[in-house]
Amino acid sequence: MERYLFQRRELLAALLGGAALAALPAPARAAGCGEWPEWRAFVRRHVERDGRVVDFANPDLRSTSEGQSYGLFFALVDNDAILFERILAWTRRNLCAGRADLNLPAWLWGQAGDGSWRVLDGNSAADGELWIAYALAEAGRLWKRPGFVEAARQILALMRTAEVAELPGFGPMLLPGTQGFVRKDRWILNPCYLPLFVLRRFAALEPKGPWARIAERGVELQRLASPAGFAPDWIAWNGRAFVVDPEKGAIGSYDAIRTYLWAGMTDAADPLRARLLQALSGPMGMLRAQGAFAEKIDTRNGVGHGTPPPGFAAALLPYLSALGATAQLRAQARLVPASGAAAEALPYYDRCLVLFGKGWLDGRFRFSADGRLLPAWSTQCSASR
Repeated sequence: MERYLFQRRELLAALLGGAALAALPAPARAAGCGEWPEWRAFVRRHVERDGRVVDFANPDLRSTSEGQSYGLFFALVDNDAILFERILAWTRRNLCAGRADLNLPAWLWGQAGDGSWRVLDGNSAADGELWIAYALAEAGRLWKRPGFVEAARQILALMRTAEVAELPGFGPMLLPGTQGFVRKDRWILNPCYLPLFVLRRFAALEPKGPWARIAERGVELQRLASPAGFAPDWIAWNGRAFVVDPEKGAIGSYDAIRTYLWAGMTDAADPLRARLLQALSGPMGMLRAQGAFAEKIDTRNGVGHGTPPPGFAAALLPYLSALGATAQLRAQARLVPASGAAAEALPYYDRCLVLFGKGWLDGRFRFSADGRLLPAWSTQCSASR
């Protein structure tokens, strides 16, 4: 443990000095503009003709607002407006009861015990809405469809009303959903629901909204909630400090992995990126000390166990690129199956992490400092920022 903490202090010093923030050489533009085999495989396996994104890992053959939101985002990155509209139409019809202007999407839809197909849990999930709103805003801008931008603003208005809370002693924060996250003695939060670049874009869309402040508070949350440099899946605010939620525990795993992914994809010009990467130094320290990451990590002491799935390695690629960790980046990239039976066997969530992590590394998209999406098809500079 002492050796690990020493190595973490060395990493922090490098971060503060800026030495570890040098980006790896930019990928060739051709890699970002050619055929996207990972996305084509995802569409074949997980996207039905009517636009429903299916997670086959559960017996209810579920669709979630998260899955629909990722489908929208990747369809936009692939410049496929037809597929984008199909996914959007299914989402509005089935998760928003046909009124996306009035209803946040339900987070879970699938086959019920009686055999019917319907909403299984009507609670919202802020990460799904967040990415739906972002995809709509950027589709409207890139494809010159102002109606999409207005739809994004409608979702943000619903989120502001139902999911933004003022935490006493801390400030405004995005709750994970409309129900079940405010208790008598605490507010339950999910750090991976706070991608900095998305909040930057929302702040530009709604300059008088809470998003700029939530972006700043979100980075501070990451710092305070990650004492050993590892993000937790869940954290609680008790009015005075961030504490381990007694129901969720102190584990960082399948949710937390996206926290490192979002941090790594944040543009180097964002003034909060260095602070964010400093707060999340744990994975780099673990890879240096042990040569491998872990499936589940006790975020209080940085001790991990379990072999992570390939999607975790993909999610760490932008993070390691941001830190200039060439050796660790190459080692993690080798764990991501590019083709063949291993790639075909990846489940829904791993495929999503591959699309984000490897897609970003391949130059298929970038995010600007103010949160704009820069897909490779839209500009000559987007794949070489």
